[in-house]
Amino acid sequence: MTDVTVIGAGIVGVATALHLQREGHRVTVVDRAAPGQATSYGNAGSLAPSSIIPMAMPGTIRQVPKWITHPLGPLTISWRELPSLLPWFLHFRRACELEQVHRGARALRSLNRSSLHAYQALLASVGAPELVRHEGMLHVFRTEAGFAGTALARRVREQNEALVEVLDAEAIRRMAPALSPDYRFGFFLPDNGHVTNPGRVVEALAADFLRSGGMIVRAAVSGFRFERGSPSALVTDQGAMPVDRVVIAAGAWSKALAAKLGSRIPIAPERGYHIEIPQPDVELKCPVTDGEGRFVATPMEGGLRIAGTSEFRNADAPPNWSRTDTLATLAPRLLPGLSVEGHRRWMGTRPSMPDSLPVLGRSPRHENVYFAFGHGHWGLMAAPATGQAIAALIAGREPEIDLEPFRPDRF
Repeated sequence: MTDVTVIGAGIVGVATALHLQREGHRVTVVDRAAPGQATSYGNAGSLAPSSIIPMAMPGTIRQVPKWITHPLGPLTISWRELPSLLPWFLHFRRACELEQVHRGARALRSLNRSSLHAYQALLASVGAPELVRHEGMLHVFRTEAGFAGTALARRVREQNEALVEVLDAEAIRRMAPALSPDYRFGFFLPDNGHVTNPGRVVEALAADFLRSGGMIVRAAVSGFRFERGSPSALVTDQGAMPVDRVVIAAGAWSKALAAKLGSRIPIAPERGYHIEIPQPDVELKCPVTDGEGRFVATPMEGGLRIAGTSEFRNADAPPNWSRTDTLATLAPRLLPGLSVEGHRRWMGTRPSMPDSLPVLGRSPRHENVYFAFGHGHWGLMAAPATGQAIAALIAGREPEIDLEPFRPDRF
């Protein structure tokens, strides 16, 4: 039996802790926030085996000026912080090459392929199977040009054995009658699912972890103490915590911790926003993505969640609530009968990697440290496979997925 400390109580950290615990390890989770109450709380809930298209695609760079200058565009950048982001964007530009796109898609498919079935099994095992739905995902477009722009992405999905069903306007109406009739082009991903409350998913897994003897410590980790060159204790605002093996799964805050261990990882803080409408007065059976607006509407326990936008800004900066105002403006254009009155708003910070692939594996410098961070838009769906891979490494087994594309020193 090994003592393992997991830094991070988001979905990746909690799923990893649970997998380690079920293999017989003594596991402690450390985070300044309660399980699932930070970034994992606010995602769009997608469990998408076919969500394998990297953010960096051929032509993406050409779209950036339009996105950042349009008042309802999906992207904002803090110009004050642009100099510090330039190295990330240079890596991102290289990741837009077609060969890199195919490589990234194969890697993401290996990570996300089992996401729906993994959550069905995990949540059934902790008594919360009702949190998972398998209804597919619908992508819709107003213009033929917008739909045509997804040709490469659809082809890459199909090349990686994902199911893609092209829809005309009539088929879209049958599938989602509440949508605006302006959406005349689209495709459906039948192998996708979603969870109806991402925060409660983490809470349910964390509760089972605690019932089974795990520990969760509320503390902010700022660094490490070393003994004979290896981390022997965490430095926290609650004092030093001795450690044996450590898993860093702290999302966007992992960059600073990895740097203290000698690894420079190009993570950018990519902030996302959502609004949740408790009484939307419209009904959706499955999540619907506006392919041109680049936001998604997901039916949740608490109402209809409208999530999207990317904002590259310091993680600790005050929220830019104009981003949720944008979502509140766009949502009724997707669903004409939608009332956004009384909506709740939220902001969280994704740990964004320029090639869209997380950092998974043993630290290049310390044998008792493992990296499990940088999942960006794929944290929820990739958490089970991440936990299984880290558990295999700590047990001395070969992981089921090839970790070469995710290695920490690939840049």
